[in-house]
Amino acid sequence: MTTRHQGTADTVVVGAGLAGLACALDLCRAGRRVALLEASDGVGGRMRTDRRDGFLLDRGFQVFNTSYPQVKRRLDLRALRLAPFTPGILAHTPEGPVRLADPTRRPRDAGTLLPGRALDARDLAALAALTARDALLPAGLVKRGRDRSTADALSRAGVSDAVVGDILRPFLSGVFLEDRLETSARFFHLVWRSMVRGTLCLPAGGIGAVPAQLADGLPDAVLRLETPVTEVTGSGVLLADGRELSAPSVVVATDAATAARLLPGGDLPETRTVTTYYHAAPRTPLAEPTLVVDGTGEVLNTCVPSEVTPTYAPPGTALVSTSVLGPDRPGADADVLRRLADLYGTDTGDWTTVATYTVRDALPAMPPPWPTSRTTRRSAGRYVCGDHRATGSVQGALASGTRAAREVLADGNGG
Repeated sequence: MTTRHQGTADTVVVGAGLAGLACALDLCRAGRRVALLEASDGVGGRMRTDRRDGFLLDRGFQVFNTSYPQVKRRLDLRALRLAPFTPGILAHTPEGPVRLADPTRRPRDAGTLLPGRALDARDLAALAALTARDALLPAGLVKRGRDRSTADALSRAGVSDAVVGDILRPFLSGVFLEDRLETSARFFHLVWRSMVRGTLCLPAGGIGAVPAQLADGLPDAVLRLETPVTEVTGSGVLLADGRELSAPSVVVATDAATAARLLPGGDLPETRTVTTYYHAAPRTPLAEPTLVVDGTGEVLNTCVPSEVTPTYAPPGTALVSTSVLGPDRPGADADVLRRLADLYGTDTGDWTTVATYTVRDALPAMPPPWPTSRTTRRSAGRYVCGDHRATGSVQGALASGTRAAREVLADGNGG
């Protein structure tokens, strides 16, 4: 991987997040001369990891799902050294903590699903039917189904209001970054399917190892870091240093707001913001790699990444990750620590704050009806891709970048 660039380009790709990387890789493999321009000092966009004082700090809590088709196609999973989360969650409800586990993968937890413990028989049957449908039906049928809100879909599936409110809403709020379950049911079913069919993991090198592996597959001289683009022109792009880079086709693979600035006239979806707090603890508050969700909504979820893979913290220290809806605010860190003391049943007085990340535009809002894929063509030789043009997920970003490359090649711009 290099930041040097030589010669002319057939296609300029603006933004080296997952969508931009996928697009550039496919165009290079098709024999195109590509310039991939990234404004920051590294690839990945919102999917990056910082190293600080022996800690791995993902820029906002993220998990890696092994079942996504684009992931299977593009990535060497063994090289990522993936470590799995527990196949289930620990939900703190008004009646106390409830463990919801996948008995097919974790048989020893099957007893927690006996009627009367976590769920009654009716809710167990409703969730089992919903899960079987999403896991077994072809993805195409899920995508073509009539779209409605996730809340409506769960109600129609027969899941009780109590289970939705106490367990599923808190869990899905961390997935969708909204707490009303107004997200497209079409997307919910695809996410539920991916969780059932895949494994949620963390790479040993942090979530940033995923885009780094993709970038390593680029030919020399394609990627240029710290090269911001200020304008898409009639003949290419204008760089921040005043130079113009000409190319017959330009793909804008940035966040939605930047894309709308560079190529005005497209849809600008609402976005979700999340803040993740990282704390160091002298001992682990939960000796298992399990996601904990908060029924009160004070926090979205919390976990101990160093229990998933010890590479996330220096020896003798635990790293605790906790996410909250919205931006950071004064006093929020202290409020989070107080809530964590209740959730983990421990004293957090000796915990120290390692970092706080507010991720604006973390996900597109996806109200129904939400198309799972849209064309990337904006005008002749101009394209826009990203998760906001598909679904707010790793799969969505990679698939949108793949579609952009396919449409550039089909249009023959510069070929």
